[in-house]
Amino acid sequence: MNVIDQLEKEQQKEATPELRPGDTVRVHAKVVEGTRERIQVFEGLVIRVTGGGLRRNVTVRRVTHGVGVERTFLVHSPRIDKIEVMRHGQVRRARLYYLRGRVGKAARIRERREEGTGSKAEALRAKAARGRGEPAAGEEEE
Repeated sequence: MNVIDQLEKEQQKEATPELRPGDTVRVHAKVVEGTRERIQVFEGLVIRVTGGGLRRNVTVRRVTHGVGVERTFLVHSPRIDKIEVMRHGQVRRARLYYLRGRVGKAARIRERREEGTGSKAEALRAKAARGRGEPAAGEEEE
């Protein structure tokens, strides 16, 4: 490991959430106003994730009073207090620039569900278990 890699590793934050396009996040950024420093919360949709390691950037978009606002944050910046993931969105693109032209319900994104959860997945598992002659979860053998 060379010197640059060691310096970058020291500056990286330990706990950063896995961010993907389509996620709704709440970014707590430190803002300096005169002599005071306060935390400003920016909640919106991740439309782009670029870079890697220490140079990782996230572009977050939100619409306020009919005006779209996009901010780009360095994930490992000391100006970022924390990043909370509110919900995970299911998208098939890496860059969600098409959302800039959409308003209201057209700009919605479906929520990503975890694999293997939900009633349909449970029903399929129970059906497969019955086909093998095994008792399904919650059933007892007689």
